[in-house]
Amino acid sequence: MTGSYITSKGQGGILLLHGIHGDRRQMVQRASILQRQGYTVMLIDLPGQGASTANAVTFGLREAQGVRAALDELRRRIPGQRIGVIGTSLGAASLLLCRDCGHLDAVVLEAMYPTIEDAVADRLRMRLGPIGSPLSSLLLLQLPLRLNIGLEQLRPIDRIAEVKAPLLIAAGSVDRHITLEEARRLYAAACAPKQLWVVDGAAHVDLYRFAPQEYERRIGGFMARHLRP
Repeated sequence: MTGSYITSKGQGGILLLHGIHGDRRQMVQRASILQRQGYTVMLIDLPGQGASTANAVTFGLREAQGVRAALDELRRRIPGQRIGVIGTSLGAASLLLCRDCGHLDAVVLEAMYPTIEDAVADRLRMRLGPIGSPLSSLLLLQLPLRLNIGLEQLRPIDRIAEVKAPLLIAAGSVDRHITLEEARRLYAAACAPKQLWVVDGAAHVDLYRFAPQEYERRIGGFMARHLRP
């Protein structure tokens, strides 16, 4: 697994997890802001993305192994400091599907699918219209055959209640890849303390680039409350 590590002033550490078909460069602007705010930041290429090799993308299931390794390394480098994670899309799902990833102090999930069935149906509806949803079941039959993954393994919504850290869920109001209704389902399934930030007018885009000032205010304030000594 390939990553970058940026030291700062001992205010805590934050792991940044990019989306699908991306790499750690997707999170560089967030890293720069957080480093200036005093946080040590780690960015990684999830397995199968960027410079981290893997046989296939598994929608967060096997990518979770990379998340666990990154968190172990971040804790080793800044012992005793609080740890937060910001994950977007694939990165968010990889965090929730991570087993034995240890205690976290703050979690931000951006544009994350609740179940793989939802994710596939949403994308087929976008391309094919109303007939997309029925056809999604045919496409989903390929997962066990091609990747040896069961559909029940790709349900981040079933794991979200296990997040014991303060949680912020961010979603675009007009996102068609991960709908606002799906984001609200995730929020309802999560345990308090939790927040839902609906980014008005945002589709399935980089939420920092879409609303940088509001992103800095909300996410920066959230991390400051829960990570700083």
